[in-house]
Amino acid sequence: MTVSPVVLRYSAFAAAPDGGNPAGVVFDGDSLSDARMQEIAAEVGYSETAFVVGRAADAPGARYRVRYWSPTAEVPFCGHATVATAVALAERDGPSEVVFDTNAGPVALRSTIAADGVVAVSFTSVEPEVRAIDDAVLDRLLALLGVARSDLDPRFPVAVAFAGNRHPIVVLADRGLFDQFRFAPAEVAALMREQGWLGTVTVLHVPGDGSDIDARNLFPVGRITEDPATGSAAASTGAYLREHGYAGRTIRIHQGAHVRRPSLLTVAIPESGGIEVSGGAFRIA
Repeated sequence: MTVSPVVLRYSAFAAAPDGGNPAGVVFDGDSLSDARMQEIAAEVGYSETAFVVGRAADAPGARYRVRYWSPTAEVPFCGHATVATAVALAERDGPSEVVFDTNAGPVALRSTIAADGVVAVSFTSVEPEVRAIDDAVLDRLLALLGVARSDLDPRFPVAVAFAGNRHPIVVLADRGLFDQFRFAPAEVAALMREQGWLGTVTVLHVPGDGSDIDARNLFPVGRITEDPATGSAAASTGAYLREHGYAGRTIRIHQGAHVRRPSLLTVAIPESGGIEVSGGAFRIA
């Protein structure tokens, strides 16, 4: 008889009581095979479940090996499940600074607990990079989204940004089109697998001075049509915006309204190095 581990459930980056992105957290993942972790993630049914599979005994501080699984495959990194895991650790052990060794690289985290008991977490991404997108691939992507090059915000050319996962970043000029565009999940998922985009397709609208940005993150490759809150995409967005004059700024990313789970992610963009993403998570009963 297979004994199932305890799966904790949290909603990360919630901007309202019914908001945020649910994630599973399993502390005792070191005894689980890859196949079993995949089964558990599928049973949980969230976009990702995080598994703590070990702790470094000789590290100067708390350092954990963490792996992430969607219902269909392992992913290198997941921001909202990282925040959920850090909140769960802070509730268990107290707030601290920790490092998660992920398949994308080491991720440093800091947790604090406010007077009302709410835990907040900031994580610093791995070293990011931004690459141009192939013209032919861009045309295929835009066609699948039902938009044209003329619909793009001329300030922000499409590129592929990495801060743990690879995310194509598409910025639409018109708010109405941002709200209303439709896409074919199966075809977008096929393109994502072909291109190695294991995160989301990130579609943005950047009004005004860009301090508050609206985001939709398409995740059909993980059997989630649209993700309510995506920490890795927020970090990648920060890396992308640094290429466009945002170094030294802090922005707020509003996500999840289109799937009725309002979320808020705060992104600090330093002059160099990893991007800092901040938010909280609450336990789902």
